[in-house]
Amino acid sequence: MEWKGNRESDNVDDARGRSAGGGGTRMGGGALGLLTFIGRTFGIKGVIAGVVLAFFLVKCGIIDLNTLLGGGAVGPAQQSRVSSEDEERFRFVKVVLGSTEDVWTKEFARVGRKYDLPGLQVYRGRTQTGCGTGGAEMGPFYCPADRKVYIDLSFYDELAETFNSPGDFAQAYVIAHEVGHHVQKLLGTSDKVAAMRGQPKYNEYSVRLELQADFLAGVWANHSQQTLKLDRSDIEEAMRAANAIGDDAIQKKTQGRVIPHSFTHGSSEQRTRWFKKGLLSGKIEDGDTFSMPYEDL
Repeated sequence: MEWKGNRESDNVDDARGRSAGGGGTRMGGGALGLLTFIGRTFGIKGVIAGVVLAFFLVKCGIIDLNTLLGGGAVGPAQQSRVSSEDEERFRFVKVVLGSTEDVWTKEFARVGRKYDLPGLQVYRGRTQTGCGTGGAEMGPFYCPADRKVYIDLSFYDELAETFNSPGDFAQAYVIAHEVGHHVQKLLGTSDKVAAMRGQPKYNEYSVRLELQADFLAGVWANHSQQTLKLDRSDIEEAMRAANAIGDDAIQKKTQGRVIPHSFTHGSSEQRTRWFKKGLLSGKIEDGDTFSMPYEDL
């Protein structure tokens, strides 16, 4: 896979330097605390003077407004903690998201629809999302409420070490799968499945949703073969990753036994097969995992 030199998405939010639990439109703790101190010490006149001074410093470019308001700008001390490997992974994520944007914009146009671009946030440890607090232990995930993919880059170490699935295209497959959930959100599929939460067959519909996202990741791979110069070994990386994160493989690894009726993502064989279906098809309409009997998935 040759990703360097390809277009990087502008829709990636770098939150690696923000405090855990940050996000939303709020005033940063430092600025608010300082104003509170000034108010208690010097009264309202002191607060007004402080605000005027802050405005002057922002206007002169001495202080960044986002930093003042806790908007997530990464200061020099925080930037120094970002390793060169981590920074390269960040650029990689931007390229992969950019590739999905190009592919799905064209594929949606082919079927007469408009593709609304998703966001993607790279964070560390914990982050606030439209779906609640997200944590690194959850792995990469998509939040339909804010239409954004979230990823802690340390997951790629886990993918290589715990799941024995190293390689850049294995990493790309993970992002493409989560973007697949965004495609499902735009098509209304994920909302229909979410409405069934709590019903007896909800797990089965969750499996159908996840296998379709694997199919959609395969569709993306089909259209990216030339731009990313994919070869056989790249495809094998993605299929190895799909195989490693099947419900049966994870259950066997973590609890020593497999409980099929508790599956929510599909077996290793199913996930690999549906990714391959998407890779061979390249067409969004060929990935209907909802109309066939569950046992035939």
